[in-house]
Amino acid sequence: MKRHFIVFFLLLAASSLFCSMVMAQPRFVPDTDIKRVGEVAFQTPRQFGLGFTNKGDKPLHIKSVKASCGCINVSFPLTSIAPGSRGEISLTFDAKLLGSFYKEVEVMTDASDTPAFIAIQGTVVTEVQDYSDEFPIDLGNVRLMTNIVEFEDVNRGDRPTAELRVLNTDRTAYRPELMHLPPYLSAKCEPEDIPAGKAGTIHLMLDSEKLNGLGLNQTSIYLSRYLGDKIGEANEILVSAILLPSFADMDEEALANAPELSVSESSVEMQPLSGKKEVSHKVLLTNTGKSDLHIQQVQVFNKALSVRIADSTIRPGKSTKLKISVAARYLRKSKGRLRVMLITDAPRQAKQYINVDVKNDGS
Repeated sequence: MKRHFIVFFLLLAASSLFCSMVMAQPRFVPDTDIKRVGEVAFQTPRQFGLGFTNKGDKPLHIKSVKASCGCINVSFPLTSIAPGSRGEISLTFDAKLLGSFYKEVEVMTDASDTPAFIAIQGTVVTEVQDYSDEFPIDLGNVRLMTNIVEFEDVNRGDRPTAELRVLNTDRTAYRPELMHLPPYLSAKCEPEDIPAGKAGTIHLMLDSEKLNGLGLNQTSIYLSRYLGDKIGEANEILVSAILLPSFADMDEEALANAPELSVSESSVEMQPLSGKKEVSHKVLLTNTGKSDLHIQQVQVFNKALSVRIADSTIRPGKSTKLKISVAARYLRKSKGRLRVMLITDAPRQAKQYINVDVKNDGS
């Protein structure tokens, strides 16, 4: 009986190992099946990037990319894409005919025996209007003034609004839709349908009662550029809200004996990375008040930043060090300001920013 049990256990383990080996495979997932690129100038080469992610658990290799038209040149990563990592296929489109177009590229990978197809769609015109100054964020058929929205200095109970200006560069009406809105955000667009070539405004409303906690509440929402659009880095909008502690109940005596925060630098200039993985800098935090100072939150607006504080409680007249580090691998890929925020129980310095600047190599 014991021998049978051991054999059964070994068979079960071998079966589990075999299943895990069989299931381990790459998975090619494009950011979108159809990339709307808006207006393209006639006989003027224009480059587009088709982003994708390997959502499998094994490295992904692209075998070939073929365009449906000789007017498109393609290039793609020759090295494998690690699990969870992103890549980009580059297209250069040289339009030879005026009017609407729909062009496909066939992508063969080792994730499947059948190809994946990604299309670009737009309109070739004799002259493209330049909107880059007023609407610098280009999403193809849609342009934005900004893809970062900030609600500053919010108190519990506030319901502030922010505006997100949207330009429809397509030749048909466009209805903006925001995806992945958290419970504390709601949105309304005016007009509901933006006519071709016109701009509209998305009003974002914040319900501070539904914020998770003090300090920085940050989330990503996504603008749908067309029906069935997917979420991705291209259409990501970063939204941050800063909820401050309330000192409304403090009397004059408590305010006179409150802690006070002093920082040695509110703007930090880092040395160039120059091939380094990380650079760091230390800032001195001092309590110049009359009672203990508590650093309730230390938060960053960009994942390229990391922080470490020696002591979150600072006695009157004492100091502590805040170490700020910048990681090279996230610096060029992350949205959000290079900024550290401290939330404290000091009534006059409930919020303290420390801005970070990294010098360019060779500057």
